Amino acid sequence: MPPHSQFSNASGVQGADFPGYGQPDNETLARRQPGPGFPSRQPGSPSGRTQARLVAPGGRHRRPMPASLPEGAPALILAVPDAGNDGLAGATAEIATVLRVDNPALDLRTARIDHGGRGDPAGIRAVLADAAARRPAGAPSAVVVPQVVTPHPASVRAVREAITASGANAHIGEVFNTNALLAEALHHRLADAGLARADRVRMFSITTSADGIILATVGGEEAVGTASVTAFLLAARLALPVMAASLDAKPSIADAAAQLRGMGVTRIALAPCVIGPEADPAAIEEAAMTVGAKCCAPLGAHGNVVKLISAAYGQVLNQLKPEGPDAQVSPPGGRHR
Repeated sequence: MPPHSQFSNASGVQGADFPGYGQPDNETLARRQPGPGFPSRQPGSPSGRTQARLVAPGGRHRRPMPASLPEGAPALILAVPDAGNDGLAGATAEIATVLRVDNPALDLRTARIDHGGRGDPAGIRAVLADAAARRPAGAPSAVVVPQVVTPHPASVRAVREAITASGANAHIGEVFNTNALLAEALHHRLADAGLARADRVRMFSITTSADGIILATVGGEEAVGTASVTAFLLAARLALPVMAASLDAKPSIADAAAQLRGMGVTRIALAPCVIGPEADPAAIEEAAMTVGAKCCAPLGAHGNVVKLISAAYGQVLNQLKPEGPDAQVSPPGGRHR
């Protein structure tokens, strides 16, 4: 397998790489496999109820996690949507482990997005309350990063409501607009499954079993729109037609398959553009079987996913940090960033 430098930033999109946050030390680290539970076979304010502040990455201001965290830095909460009993294990646990190893000073928590308001100690409200209780009154207590790679409105809405209900001084970071890194990670997953060439630069004579790709998303039409950009970049990497489709909205997987077949594609591969817990593994497998497609694994704890979560946290932290070399983290306002 070729080194990752041959894949990195191949699309030419600015902002695909983050200064100061290099590739993992080796190929195994960069291509972490998802944990168990995924299909692997082929076929606010402290005193009031203010709304959560959404901080979305953008353009050249996107930054990775700082090399050293300031004292009292907010916790990073990975908010996992639609997670069942094992939703905080598998890929979520692997991502959390890597982030903790890479950032020993980071207070990292994982939480289920609690749509039903249950008294769950691993639910987002309980985790927010605990993070706030461990920090001075009025200080930013947490950055909540929904563990998704495409827009997922229901999850963001639930996180906003949880922050408002808890009264925590917490902020939301997201990992959207990251198409080049996602295209690279999806390429790796397809290559791991023998569904795409592993080396698009040297074009080794590697037999693959797909001549058209469907990117499967969850989260509705907005997620498909975001994934369509990733699909365009992946198509450029593979020199194959790539379509984005949804497991829970239109255009459906069947719609995308029909469009590919209309283009003359006879061998279709399904690439789940999800980390894992946000999508039902059975639904992914069923969608692949319905259209006669082979399927690679979800993104899981791929090195690019870890990088994107780090960048989402780091950007929020950077906006919360006041000017000056000795400044401590405090809420935004006035001359602060």
